[in-house]
Amino acid sequence: MKTFAHQVKSVLPAAPRVLALTVLATALSACSMFGKDKPKPADLGPNPGKIAVHQAWTAKVGGEVPLAMPVAVQGNTVAVVAKDGTVTVLDAVTGAQTAKFSAGEPLTTGVGSDGQRAVVVTRSNQLVAFEGDKQIWKRELSAATYTPPLVAGGRVFLMAADRSLSAFDARTGRELWSAEGPSNEPLILRQPGVLMAVGNTLVAGVSGRLAGVDPDTGSVRWQAPLASPRGTNDVERLVDLVGSVSRVGTSVCARAFQAAVGCVDTSNGAVRWTQTSKGSDGIGGDEQSVFGAESNGTVQAWRREDGSRLWSIDKLQYRKLTAPLVLGRSVVLADDLGTVHLLSREDGSALTRLETDKAGVATAPVVAGNTLVVVSRSGTVYGFKPD
Repeated sequence: MKTFAHQVKSVLPAAPRVLALTVLATALSACSMFGKDKPKPADLGPNPGKIAVHQAWTAKVGGEVPLAMPVAVQGNTVAVVAKDGTVTVLDAVTGAQTAKFSAGEPLTTGVGSDGQRAVVVTRSNQLVAFEGDKQIWKRELSAATYTPPLVAGGRVFLMAADRSLSAFDARTGRELWSAEGPSNEPLILRQPGVLMAVGNTLVAGVSGRLAGVDPDTGSVRWQAPLASPRGTNDVERLVDLVGSVSRVGTSVCARAFQAAVGCVDTSNGAVRWTQTSKGSDGIGGDEQSVFGAESNGTVQAWRREDGSRLWSIDKLQYRKLTAPLVLGRSVVLADDLGTVHLLSREDGSALTRLETDKAGVATAPVVAGNTLVVVSRSGTVYGFKPD
């Protein structure tokens, strides 16, 4: 089998041009969204209050929380990363702190965990593993990383910013294999990509494709294109896949940055459908539907089976929305004004709204222990529960 670059290497490749331009890509995409004068969001009117949800607890993580740093869920706990690199683990049922550890410097990814070990990547490109609050090993990397490590099957899988892949022994940190990423990608987004396990296949986002990888060797089993580069410059041709994704069985649906949303059957790598979609953050979904927000705040739903449009609402336009979370009969999104929106899965109508602080929500809401967990940029974590 061939790897992404048709070879397997023992050391992660450096990619200085790719890494130097990651911030530029993000900045230019933001400018293209709104220009200099960002339109003002519409007034939403009274809270519809169609479902009863209350704030059960709040907790502080000791510092501001960076944007696009996913919250890690493991059972009934959530792990939140602060700007200084401190990781706070909270009981989602009560909000109580259960663990706290730090690699000693800011992190570039969220936490990867299998419940026994937690793994992070630091700004100086150190891959660091912990058991509880004790560091058990550290390994130097030669490329930056923005996607949380995947810890599964006694191994740590890592996707670097240049979309190279590598695997390490979770107990010792010994490198098991490494595969180069594409060599012709001048820009990579500085935000989490796609890296997950589906059965005995490692599924990764590589440029505009989902790739199924043998977790034992790094060889590629299949590649499924969701978007192709278009445009006249490097920014317009950027088609990187972004997290989060929606998985139901072997069906994995994902977003290609500012290009498309699509679903793939990971049992054979077949593309089931793609639809044009100009969004910059991940998607959510359930057995019937896939949900996502456009960069202008329009929220859309597609039929999971064939990609046909189910509904679209524009009432949340010009609010920087997170990736959606499907929770019960709701689609949950949060915005940069600190509001959490619960919409109907059936038609997108507003069910209720929840408020955090005005610092804005840092990353997509998650659910753990029957609790909806929302993290503010201020470092306050909110736990909401149904009445």
